[in-house]
Amino acid sequence: MKDHKFIHLGQNLFLHPYKSLYWQEQKILFLSDLHIGKATHFRKSGIPVPEAVHQEDFDRLIYLVDFYKPKRLIFLGDLFHSDYNSAWKKFRNLFENQILLRPELVTGNHDILDTAHYTFMDIYPDSLIIEPFILSHVPLEHNMTFELYNLCGHLHPSVLIHSGAKQSFRIDCFYFGKNQGILPAFGNFTGRSKMSVNKDEDKIFAIAENEIIPLR
Repeated sequence: MKDHKFIHLGQNLFLHPYKSLYWQEQKILFLSDLHIGKATHFRKSGIPVPEAVHQEDFDRLIYLVDFYKPKRLIFLGDLFHSDYNSAWKKFRNLFENQILLRPELVTGNHDILDTAHYTFMDIYPDSLIIEPFILSHVPLEHNMTFELYNLCGHLHPSVLIHSGAKQSFRIDCFYFGKNQGILPAFGNFTGRSKMSVNKDEDKIFAIAENEIIPLR
């Protein structure tokens, strides 16, 4: 793996170019939207997507766990993309034989597997509170009863970068607003959505290969 440039958000929070958020004080690693099994799902529909797209995700996951050595690993929803397939078995074997850490999942709209498949994990339907955060998959409404900061995923945030000469390209990003922080999709084989930004309050961190770039 190459060297990386990190972003320290304060409050012992660190962003990694591998699309993760690490809370050093509590030793918790947060990831969102892996969409494991999506490639297999597409191949069953006759679309030739290579399984290697998920292997790269697994390699990055192994690297992050080895690098941070977290006490908790929490996925913010859409861990698996569709019905049970071989990719889930590979994911489970990864934790039972190599990572040796019990993962946790705040369920998302794609997490539809039967509960029997989640016996090696801790599952939280809808949300989980670890103050000062409330964790969810889908972003929660701002006017909620909880006076907590919402960490979530679901939207696969991205930003359009203009490079001059009428050229532009879209890259993944972390989005942090006044009440909410939205993690990028960890999985490589996912879509992206453009974020609406309040320039006075919001902070955007673009992910460019092995570097995180704060944007004005």
